[in-house]
Parts: sequence; structure tokens; C-alpha cells
Amino acid sequence: MDNLSKPRPASLRIPSTVWALGFVSLFMDLSSELVHSLLPVFLVTTLGASALTVGVIEGIAEATAMLTKIFSGAISDFIGRRKGLLLMGYGLAALSKPLFPLAHSVDVVFTARFLDRIGKGIRGAPRDALVADIAPAEIRGACFGLRQSMDTVGAILGPILAIVLMLWLGQIHLVLWFAVIPAVISVALIVGGVKEPTAAAGERTFRSPIHWKVLRDFSRDYWWVVIVGGLFTLARFSEAFLVLKAQQTGLTATWVPMVMVVMSLLYAVSAYPAGWLSDRISRTKVLCIGIVLLILADLLLAQADSIMTMLAGVALWGLHMGFSQGILATLIADTAPEHLRGTAFGLFNLISGVCLLIASVLAGALWETSGSASTFVVGAGLAAAALLLLLLRKP
Repeated sequence: MDNLSKPRPASLRIPSTVWALGFVSLFMDLSSELVHSLLPVFLVTTLGASALTVGVIEGIAEATAMLTKIFSGAISDFIGRRKGLLLMGYGLAALSKPLFPLAHSVDVVFTARFLDRIGKGIRGAPRDALVADIAPAEIRGACFGLRQSMDTVGAILGPILAIVLMLWLGQIHLVLWFAVIPAVISVALIVGGVKEPTAAAGERTFRSPIHWKVLRDFSRDYWWVVIVGGLFTLARFSEAFLVLKAQQTGLTATWVPMVMVVMSLLYAVSAYPAGWLSDRISRTKVLCIGIVLLILADLLLAQADSIMTMLAGVALWGLHMGFSQGILATLIADTAPEHLRGTAFGLFNLISGVCLLIASVLAGALWETSGSASTFVVGAGLAAAALLLLLLRKP
């Protein structure tokens, strides 16, 4: 799992398909985060939902995405192709976008979010497996970091566009219509820009990714990454609670998306350097930095009673994302058998999905019963447990 003794990477170029996947992620995340930066406020202030309801919707939606990845990853391993599943996943997400501005009840929002996340689940593991397939091993961390950074650029532009459109139009449901355009562009880029390597010849047998014969094909190092990642995910509830915290500290509906801008900006500028660094030192050390940043973010957000303090906590949250998400994906690629990479990412996301569902429902319940501070304090405690587990691991 560690990479302390690996040689310094040669001067290699990042493949064009990784760049194409980066732009696909950029436009889809622009679309999704335009919606996501306004959706919690829309649910609470317009549709009358509670914080617990927001937590349940976000938890089920994100868990659905991660649970779907396990089967899409295994299917992509079986057929030896990834692009068709990418097109299906991004296409479904694009088709779900018009439902948000049309929603007049919590049920419709839930349906739209559910379909959107199923699309994410279908595309997620095959996309990560495709990056692993085409990325030279010497710069694998940089390739994952680049795609993650471009994804996060979209996450910056989405909330910025939401603010501009709110200042212009002033009505959330009108602003949400604009999310359809970048989603369609994303699908077009897959058709025209993503190429995959020729599938290796040979007979392929589909095996359920949760069958014990498949599970034993993975190493102890792989399962260690899965366990640490699952515990880490328990500490990382939905960013919807960052939006609700911003509203609680005084930001109006028009300016609430600024929270996602700050978080995503720090995420974007740190993801590629973190991936680059992980190609040169131990990836686990970089991941430890990410967990420490999450603990600090939670503690700051727990006691934040001003907009500036809240934004500082959000900035640390963004840095923790940059120093953890791409690193976890790279560790999965490092420790998984080459012929089971799609399945490996799917299994990882299965565990993470269950943990995220629990985390978001728990966060919503704590918010309702004990206040926002308790939500972030418990998150800090769970992150500390993940850090302790990681530090106890023998190289």
C-alpha cells in the first residue's frame, strides 16, 4: 500500500482521454453543483423540508450512486469496455436535470436526485477504471489528480453561475433550468472525445462483485484501503449541511452558493498537487494530511458564529477533499488486480455508499435534535478514528 521506495516518475504526458474525461467531469459537475448549491435552501425555504429530510434525501441519493458503482464496475470488467456505461450514466444524469426546476414537492426533488445519482453510479467505477487502464503507472496519481481537479473546476463554476443567475433572475426554479445546458455538453464530449484501449482477447465470465470467490481475489492492502475509506466516509456527510450552515450564519439564498465556490476552489487547487505529491512520497502520508484537515474543518464549523469563520471552515473542508478523494482512488488502483479494477472501485464505493447514507442521516438527526455544532463535532470524532486507524497500519 505504501510507496516509499518507488522511483521518481519519468517525464510522461497525461493521455488525451484523461483530459477528455476531465472536461466531461467539468461540465457535468458545473451542472450538478449549480443545482446542489441551491437545492438545500430550495428544499427548506420553498418546499418546507426539515434538515433531517435533507439528510435523508442526500444520504439515499449519494448512497445510491455508490451502490450502483459496484455492478457497473463489474459489468465493465466483464465486457472489457467502459465507454458505453459512461454514456449511459452521464446521459441519465443529463435527462434528470429538467426535473429539478419542475419540482413542486419534496417527492419530485427526491426522484430527480435519485435518478441523477443512479447516473453517477453507472459512470463512476467504469470512468475510474478507464483512467487506471490508460494512465502510465509512473504518473497514475497525477492522472487521477488532474481528472479530479477538472471535475472540481466545474464545481467552482456551477455555484458562481448560480449566484450570477440568482442576481439576474431572483427565482431558484428559473435558475435551475440553466443546469441542463452543460449536462448536454458533457454527453457530447463523451461521444466525440473519449477513446478506450482495445479489450484484451479471451473468454470472459461475469462474476457477481459481492461473491466470496471474487472477494478473496483482492489483497489485504486493498481491503485496508476499503476499511479506512469507509470510516473516513462516515465522517464526511453531505455538503448540503455546509450550505445549511451558511444560511444559519447569515448568508441569503442568493449568496449561499458562495460556500460551494470556496470549497470547490480549494478542492481544485489542491487535488492535482496532492496527486503529484503522492507519486513521490507515501500516499498514506498525503491521506493523513487530508484527514487532519477534515478534523480542523469540523471543529471550526462547529463553533462558527460568523460568515468569515464559517467560510474558513469550508475552505479547510475543500482542502481535505483535495488531499483525500483522488488519493483514495489511486490507492484502489494501486492495490487492485488489473483485470478487476472496475469491480474493485465498485466494491470500494459499495462500502462508502452505505457509510455515506448512515453519515448523512445521522448528521440530519443531530442537526434537528442537538443543533448544528453537534453534527460537526461528531464528524471530527469519526475523522480522528479514521486517522488513528491509518497511523496504526504497519508499512
